[in-house]
Amino acid sequence: MATEIYRDAWGIPHLRAGSAAGLAHAQGLVTARDRAWQLEVERHRARGTSASFLGEGALAWDRFARRARLDDTARRCFEHLEGQDPETAAWVRAYVDGVNAGLARGADAAPEFARTGLTPGRWEPWTPLGVWLATHILFAGFPAKLWREHVVSRLGAHAVRLFATDGPCTSGSNGWLVSGERTVTGRAVIAGDPHRWIEDPGVYQQIRLSCPEFDVVGLAVPGVPGIAHFGHTGTVAWAITNAMADYQDLYRERLRRTGAGVEALDPDGVWRRAARHTEAVEVAGEEPVEVEVIETGRGPVVIGGPEGLDGGTTDPDLPPVAVSLRYPPRVTGDLGFGALLPLLRARRVADVDRAFDRWAEPVNVVQAADTEGGVLHRVAGFVPLRAEANRLRLVPAWEPGHEWRGRQETPRAGLTDGVAVMANQRGPAAPLGVEFAPPHRHDRIAALLAGKERWSAADMPALHTDTYLASATALLDHLESLDGLTPEAAALRDRLLGWDRRMDAGSADAALYAAVRGAVVRKLAAHPAFAALATPPAYPEVFLPWMALVPRVGFALEHLLAAGELYGIDRPAAVRAAIEEVAARPPAGVWGDTHRLAPWRALEPEQPHDEPGLSGDHDCVLCTSGVPGLTDRAARGPAARYVWDLARREDSRWVVPLGASGVPGSPHHRDQLPHWLAGDLVPVVTDWAQLTKETDV
Repeated sequence: MATEIYRDAWGIPHLRAGSAAGLAHAQGLVTARDRAWQLEVERHRARGTSASFLGEGALAWDRFARRARLDDTARRCFEHLEGQDPETAAWVRAYVDGVNAGLARGADAAPEFARTGLTPGRWEPWTPLGVWLATHILFAGFPAKLWREHVVSRLGAHAVRLFATDGPCTSGSNGWLVSGERTVTGRAVIAGDPHRWIEDPGVYQQIRLSCPEFDVVGLAVPGVPGIAHFGHTGTVAWAITNAMADYQDLYRERLRRTGAGVEALDPDGVWRRAARHTEAVEVAGEEPVEVEVIETGRGPVVIGGPEGLDGGTTDPDLPPVAVSLRYPPRVTGDLGFGALLPLLRARRVADVDRAFDRWAEPVNVVQAADTEGGVLHRVAGFVPLRAEANRLRLVPAWEPGHEWRGRQETPRAGLTDGVAVMANQRGPAAPLGVEFAPPHRHDRIAALLAGKERWSAADMPALHTDTYLASATALLDHLESLDGLTPEAAALRDRLLGWDRRMDAGSADAALYAAVRGAVVRKLAAHPAFAALATPPAYPEVFLPWMALVPRVGFALEHLLAAGELYGIDRPAAVRAAIEEVAARPPAGVWGDTHRLAPWRALEPEQPHDEPGLSGDHDCVLCTSGVPGLTDRAARGPAARYVWDLARREDSRWVVPLGASGVPGSPHHRDQLPHWLAGDLVPVVTDWAQLTKETDV
């Protein structure tokens, strides 16, 4: 059977081949043609070489990638895959061969290559594993431990819970499963939206993969074969959300230089040789930068070294700071790619369940349903067994008791009244994590689903786009208790107390609320009680978003306003000052005037787009997230939306923020944006007769 490429009206590729390997080759080929620039950027990020063409702004990531040994870990994991699962390894190789076959044509179409003078580099068999690792290494938010350490050292352990919330760099998702007993067809529906950085090109690729073994539609990660996160095989469908589990540890290390290199103090009191070498990072327009790479028995050193912090100083009364990172793929050599082919071949929920037994990274909550009425709600991934202290903060590498002792069993859960909802709250993964998202998105979705007995796939966009902001209560309660305001501030307070709490793009009240919220955040962050947190330690730049005080206050505002006592801070006075400030200079427009889409691009376009205003907010089901107190611009939000219908797959729907093509100027580069903005979904086409044949490969 020839390998065939078809397209639907949205330019989404539908691929058909005679074997799984042939299909993997086609997936690599079409991804390279559609997204050559994106693949080149991801390949460089995985290797820690992106500054070579993006310049000094990419150096912080490259330093981290080198020190964390991402490329070497990807190689190790591929070697492990070849030994344990040669079929999957060969399948990954076929994908890589397809990428390499398509890059030249893809690069010719992508203007970024001409602008940078870059020629696409060759992919290696382990490059997809490196792309996956680079995409998810910060997914679990291990830098949050650095923040907690900072808070404890400055304010004490009791202060940590005040800032415990879905942090400024955490990726999340909404996901819900409605079983057949609650649908109009008698078959299940799965729907949701992953919340990630909105990137151009997008982080998810709509695709169809068909061969004699399987026929699957879903959202792929560009650069990685198969459909890992969101897929529908016709008889079974699955989706994931971030479990918010803690599975990466940070160790304080004691290091010393010797004539032979670097030694680390181990828990048995013995100094042992650490692996050490240096690497040169090329920087466009600048001299190369040398990076020292050190790895102890715990893992790679990602902060500091024998002499202390990078580019900073240490307290002379304390030993130099060095911090190592222990993360599962580096320890086990397993990135979980063994799950990918079984997912494509799945026919029933039991098949999906067995496939996710092989899942490793990142740790997710999985929901699945099949046409026979089977349902699945479980956690999947590698979470190490270790001491409780490891999960909370940095632990001393030289003390015993902090080693890993195997793998935790992942919890399972059922449905309630025929429904399961996950939105990164404390759910089945609660025993595996430390900090979770506030319950607002979960509770709102559950309440909406409870409001009607029978649901259809066509009903789901109303949930995707709900803008009710339950977390506004804490601030509004403070406003309600204020008296003695100026007439302008009193009128503004009364207006906000009558507001419907919907963060709609066209709402002037939402804009006023956001302005008051931002002013409160800035006033709390500037209070002398938090002054000790205002200056972060001299950690590498890649960790600084987790250490910034204003975002931490912004995302924890609900906790800070509701806490019984807050270091003597007069919160009513701060709220009073904020509403007086906004009443004196109120925003002139509506929420969408400042809450605008801000996609990340590796290279800014020569002709920037006038990005649209957005509805939603961080704690809305429509989670379009700015940084309260810092910016209303939304860099994070629904990176895709999907509805999987188990009654008729052709009644399923999906959408991405921009389009299927990564080539600026292509008809399919931004053609889905109006639908994404309106909350509409585009059809999942399953009839080959409705597709346009592009070529035989």
